[in-house]
Amino acid sequence: MPTPTKGPRLGGSPAHERLMLANLSAQLFEHKSITTTVTKAKRLRPFAERLITFAKRGDLASRRQVQSVIAPRSRTNKGIVYELFENIAPVMANRDGGYTRITKIGNRKGDNAPMAVIELVMDPLSPKQAVVAEAEKAAEVAAPVEVEETTAPAEVTEAPAEETTEAPAAEASAEVADEKAEEAK
Repeated sequence: MPTPTKGPRLGGSPAHERLMLANLSAQLFEHKSITTTVTKAKRLRPFAERLITFAKRGDLASRRQVQSVIAPRSRTNKGIVYELFENIAPVMANRDGGYTRITKIGNRKGDNAPMAVIELVMDPLSPKQAVVAEAEKAAEVAAPVEVEETTAPAEVTEAPAEETTEAPAAEASAEVADEKAEEAK
């Protein structure tokens, strides 16, 4: 799990802090969003994201490790582990990190403690990242085409010198590139 912080812990002992973070993460996975203090939310973020990373692996050892953290002796929390592995992890499969979002909402009325909402980011990746992924795939497909383009102008230059101009050579290489792109699809 994340390295423990130095200094005073949330609520006293390290064991109490560990149990509190386990309960907060269980509630986060159950309700997808919880309201807590900013300090607890900041401490909860790496703890919960680590559990989601285990859930993305999906194997039995990961399931047992998450089970030992969230629900060591509880039947009610086994449903939360199931929810994490079967519903939350597949949604987060394409995401490399940043599974949670913290939004500050102001101070609590009673003791003026700064409050925040921590929630799971269940939205799909941004359209910009999808375009970048498509561009990378196109670059992989275009890499072999570039090698063939270097051989294609050589064939065009073997034509008689009277007919060779720059414009037909450029058009021929563009046609070859278009044909290769259609074949790749």
